[in-house]
Amino acid sequence: MKTPTFRGTLRLHRQRGVASVEFALVAVIFFTLLIGICEFSRVLFYWNTASEAMRLGARVATVCDLNAPGIANNITRLMPTIPKSSVSVSYAPSGCTASTCNTVTVSITNLPVNTMIPFVPLTLSMPAFTTTLPRESLTSSSGGSACN
Repeated sequence: MKTPTFRGTLRLHRQRGVASVEFALVAVIFFTLLIGICEFSRVLFYWNTASEAMRLGARVATVCDLNAPGIANNITRLMPTIPKSSVSVSYAPSGCTASTCNTVTVSITNLPVNTMIPFVPLTLSMPAFTTTLPRESLTSSSGGSACN
């Protein structure tokens, strides 16, 4: 039976803790990628929600009176981080009345998204979202409860 020599014992002492150091190096890279993927997914979720909020506003604007307050209210109800000042509603042709408007365009601009990345607070600006739909209720006087 061989007994361990001094050199073999010294080599074992040098290797102690190597797994911990390797794990620490790999874990930093892994968790950085994991947080980045989660944050990117969250930004895409906001992007999709803002797009759907804008589409909802356009659908409401097709049946409501001109510049009804319910248009912006429905958009901000779906996504509260959208300020009402970012919502724009326009009717075509320009200067039309409720009975002469053909289309309605709803757009959202200057929409910021704050990231939650630790130690790196970023504010990203989303692109402008625009939807144009034909007016359906050309002679409406109320448009229902969604317009309030």
